[in-house]
Amino acid sequence: MQQLRTPHVVVVMGVAGTGKTTIGPLLAARLGVPYAEGDDFHPPANIAKMSAGTPLTDEDRWPWLDAIGAWAHGRAGLGGVVSSSALKRSYRDRLRAAAPGVVFVHLTGDRALIEERMVHRQGHFMPTALLDSQFATLQPLQSDEAGVAVDVSGSPEEITERAVTALTALPEPTP
Repeated sequence: MQQLRTPHVVVVMGVAGTGKTTIGPLLAARLGVPYAEGDDFHPPANIAKMSAGTPLTDEDRWPWLDAIGAWAHGRAGLGGVVSSSALKRSYRDRLRAAAPGVVFVHLTGDRALIEERMVHRQGHFMPTALLDSQFATLQPLQSDEAGVAVDVSGSPEEITERAVTALTALPEPTP
C-alpha cells in the first residue's frame, strides 16, 4: 500500500457524475485514511431542491461547505478524503479557510462520458438535467491552488491509481 509521508486531507471534487462517491472511498482505502461522503453534509432542504431539479444557490451551499470544512479541519495532520463538488474557486477558498492544508483531486472528463455514467447510476438525487448548470458553474483548479486534475476515463481502479500517483508528487501538507 502506497502511503503519503504526512497524510493529506483530500477533497475529491468535480461536476456530478465524475465519480466522486466511487473514487473517494477507493482513494481513502489506498491512502489508509477515513472517507466522508460530501452529500451527507447537505441539509435536507438542499437535497429536496436538487431532487426537484433546482440548482443550489451560493447561500444554500455555505452551511454545507462549512460542515465539510469543519470535518477536514478535524482531520488535519491525520489525513482523510471527503467528496464535494467544490465547483467554484470561492467554494474551495471557503474550504481552505476552514482547513488550510486541504488539497483537491479534481475529477475531470468528457461531458458525454459523464452524462452516460449519470444515466446508469441508481438512487442518486442529482438529475442529469443539472449537468449543464454544473459545467457552467465549474471553475477548474488554478495554478495557485493545491491539487491535481485526474481524468475519469477508465476503471475506478485506474482513476484511483492516477490520483494516488498525482498526490504523492505534491509537497508535504502543512497541518
